[in-house]
Amino acid sequence: MSIDRPAPGSRLILILLAVAILARALTFGNPVVHVDEEFYFFTGHAMWQGAWPFVDVWDRKPIGLFLLYAVPAAFGFPAGIWAYQAMALASVVATGWLIARMAQRLGWASGATAAGIAYILWLNLLGGQGGQAPVFYNLLMMGAAWLILESDRRRARSMGLAAMALVGVVLQIKYSAVFEGMVFGVWLLGSEWRRSRSPVALILYGAGLVVVSLIPTALAAGVYAAIGQWDAFLYANFLSIFHRNPDPLPELAGNLGQMILILSPIVTLAVLGLKRTGREAPERAFLAVWLGGAIIGVSLFRPWFDHYGLPILLPACIAAAAMLGREGWRRRYSPALLLVVALAGQIVLLSLRHERGDGAEFAALSQAVGRGPGCLYVYSGSTMLYVATQRCTLSRYIVPAHLSRAREAGATGVDQDAEITRILAQRPAVVVMRPPYNGERPAAHARIMAAMADGYRLTAKLPMGNEMISVYKSAR
Repeated sequence: MSIDRPAPGSRLILILLAVAILARALTFGNPVVHVDEEFYFFTGHAMWQGAWPFVDVWDRKPIGLFLLYAVPAAFGFPAGIWAYQAMALASVVATGWLIARMAQRLGWASGATAAGIAYILWLNLLGGQGGQAPVFYNLLMMGAAWLILESDRRRARSMGLAAMALVGVVLQIKYSAVFEGMVFGVWLLGSEWRRSRSPVALILYGAGLVVVSLIPTALAAGVYAAIGQWDAFLYANFLSIFHRNPDPLPELAGNLGQMILILSPIVTLAVLGLKRTGREAPERAFLAVWLGGAIIGVSLFRPWFDHYGLPILLPACIAAAAMLGREGWRRRYSPALLLVVALAGQIVLLSLRHERGDGAEFAALSQAVGRGPGCLYVYSGSTMLYVATQRCTLSRYIVPAHLSRAREAGATGVDQDAEITRILAQRPAVVVMRPPYNGERPAAHARIMAAMADGYRLTAKLPMGNEMISVYKSAR
């Protein structure tokens, strides 16, 4: 099926599914695709054991993300790895389909298939090859955008309220989507004002939009208040982020520069597409506002890891359809561009596997840790080891960086050194650590090494990607 003409519905889905499988195949079954996903899976697994996020397992991500991962975690390890990656695949294909459908709706049918494919391929360049939060919530944001466009045609207020309800669900997957949600809300208010010209109606509608968007967060807060853990919920979700120390300026600049470099081709095509086709139509004007809002929203939330740019792909790929489907593009330049992005994505995946490791290396490391009695302490390394070995934990601070990274000093609600000392005092049976890394507190690393010299023996030193991971076991 050629990408230079619109594909019918079912065939479009099959095309996007085939592209997504080929693009992401290198990651399937790999439990160490990304450290974030390892921790999300661990937390989802721990919830089935009765653990409460923010109380028994600490992090500042909203609970909706952990509830999402609890679904595949119910299958255990390793089946749950395949399950969450299958969920991510389905989400990616559905999002690509909605992108193509919206491009068709806006009059760019000849570039619609290419736009959906572009979204799928660009994910690999921006850390979206697995199950990062935007891989899932981008689908909901696309649904919200579709409802907003529908609100200009029929049942305007109910469609707008439904759109903001989806935004509310997104906020319980990743709070950084709040700026996009605000842009959507302002657009809906503008549409309401043009329809009614009534200040009272505008205020009531605006209040309704705010209420429905906050319902999921209010429900989560209410549950924690009901179990007496309101303070834990409040600090983890809303206060701790303001206590986190900034990364060094060169690191921030490097992250931002990398994101700009990767996004610039598709964003440039989007801007050219909007400029050449005009923004007079309300639907295209909405797309232009959405693109601008997404870019501003991403720029506000540092430290600008690559996957932070994933929300920009939604409006960018839709608008890029105008250029990808142009007569001078669709038979030559568009296929060439997509092929280059596809190849670059595979190079990135191979590079990341070399850097982070794969299933075989993880299996060897898990075997070295073993399933015997006694608790595990991953000072630095893969948190998926807790799930794979079924060993107990000794702290609610599972993410190694929360205790070892300088950026997190004073931002987690606990003194880092005191918590490390408390963990070591419980004599973990196994301690896992990677070599010193950029941003690690030297004092924390030295503290662990001193403890390992007192009653522990190095039992294994195994490769995990481009690092050698040390496994220490208690000699007592």
